Amino acid sequence: MPALLLPYRGVRPRIDAEAFVAPTATVIGDVIVGPEANIWFGCIVRGDVHEIRIGARTNIQDGTVIHATKHENGTYIGADVSVGHRALLHGCTLEDGAFVGMNAVVMDGAVVEGGAMVAAGALVTPGKRVARGEIWAGRPAQYWRPLAEKELAVLARTVPRYVGLAKDYKDDGP
Repeated sequence: MPALLLPYRGVRPRIDAEAFVAPTATVIGDVIVGPEANIWFGCIVRGDVHEIRIGARTNIQDGTVIHATKHENGTYIGADVSVGHRALLHGCTLEDGAFVGMNAVVMDGAVVEGGAMVAAGALVTPGKRVARGEIWAGRPAQYWRPLAEKELAVLARTVPRYVGLAKDYKDDGP
């Protein structure tokens, strides 16, 4: 059972041959997924009202929804980004190496810099910027504290772990 890849107004998603998109994920319209990126079960990536870009080796974990703002903000997710289960990303930018925790929300025009972390359950409101080396938490999210060495280590090991897991799924596939 392949993933559901749907065109919108004649624009089809472009998924790199080295990427993994789980069978129950749905990817629609103007979406580009880079090499070794992985989009997991139950995700919806809806590029119908603006473009969505997902960089190399980025993991979009189960149940995440990615959309954009019509005529205003595409959603841009860099390389080596980790997005936790059931996150919601809407018209925002996640720079290379950013981390968004489970059930977090990052809204229109917000930026999460590389080497920054949005805590699980946080709500990053429109236009906010989460700076490198910071953790933001809460609803609405605000600066909580600097990242600790232990958390930087989690960032460094999560991406290769998901790239390997995706490879396992691809190798076992049809």
